[in-house]
Amino acid sequence: MVAVPTTDQSIDAAVHLHVEDVLAAYLSERRSELPELAATFARAVDHLTDFALRGGKRLRPTFAWWGWRAAGGDADGPLARTVLRTVSALELIQACALVHDDIMDASELRRGHPTVHVRFTEAHRAGGWLGEPERFGAAAAILLGDLALAWADDLFESAALEPAMRAAAREPWQAMRAEMFAGQYLDVLAQAEGDESQERALGVARLKTAAYTVERPLHLGVALAGADQGVVDAVRAFGTDLGVAFQLRDDVLGVYGDTEVTGKPAGDDLREGKRTLLVAIGLAYAERDGRHADAQLLRGALGDPDLTPRTIEQVRELMVEVGAVAELERRIERLTSSALAALDTAGLAEPGVTRLAELAVTATRRDR
Repeated sequence: MVAVPTTDQSIDAAVHLHVEDVLAAYLSERRSELPELAATFARAVDHLTDFALRGGKRLRPTFAWWGWRAAGGDADGPLARTVLRTVSALELIQACALVHDDIMDASELRRGHPTVHVRFTEAHRAGGWLGEPERFGAAAAILLGDLALAWADDLFESAALEPAMRAAAREPWQAMRAEMFAGQYLDVLAQAEGDESQERALGVARLKTAAYTVERPLHLGVALAGADQGVVDAVRAFGTDLGVAFQLRDDVLGVYGDTEVTGKPAGDDLREGKRTLLVAIGLAYAERDGRHADAQLLRGALGDPDLTPRTIEQVRELMVEVGAVAELERRIERLTSSALAALDTAGLAEPGVTRLAELAVTATRRDR
């Protein structure tokens, strides 16, 4: 195990390393427990382990850790390791969400590597097995995503929390899981219905990303520290606005991001038919300006698996010309400002409050 750091300069890197250390040990332990008859499944679990440990910003446990610190948690105290083990479980929630999301979006790359369902599809094809390779790949990935969720709960419960801490932490933990699935459903429903409203796009951003990326991890952290309801409310307000801003930055990167940096193909959000806020604003502004042919170009690009680089570039130019990108940037700035204002009212302790403010800037100005 890595040492629990005691300096603010080293703590984020050490939290990252500690989370990966916990995950590697836990996944190895659980794999070894699988019965002998499930040896082939154990080898499949290796794909989940590789996915969970390869890359990732570890934002969720980092926000949870700094929530705990800001609400009075002592990095030098006896509870620090237990808290780090608890918040490490957030990464398995993330693994579940990403594996399932990639299936639903038919994504081929994640973090610069083939997605889990693509790996199993290729294994089926290479083995000359019976049935449809794609169907097998999806089925295997669904099961591994479900396993990640189950093991996230197990890891959460395995942390040696005091009864009062466990009871306080259980509320955000349970709410986070339900909100994540609700947001994912709203996302696929918006694609199916062709919903172009900004309200739906914001609702998806709030539930699918903001809740389980920032709001609930922060809620979990301050709950573990025994924060009162006033602190919880202020932190959740900070987390909600910041989490939505984080998703809006992701929306920009989904269209304009560099594949070498993001690890996903250029224009992937368009191919997947994502009804993001950027798309909703782009359509509304194109129609407002009488650019109906351009609006139809954008609608036609959504969900087109054969989208060409030329069409992607046309859509990019259109979004800039009608002012959709500039408007989204303004909203990101407003949400970040309102988040920081909420943070100021929370009555949190240093150095946690300063680090959370710094994370807010990092999360909304990133390039991946």
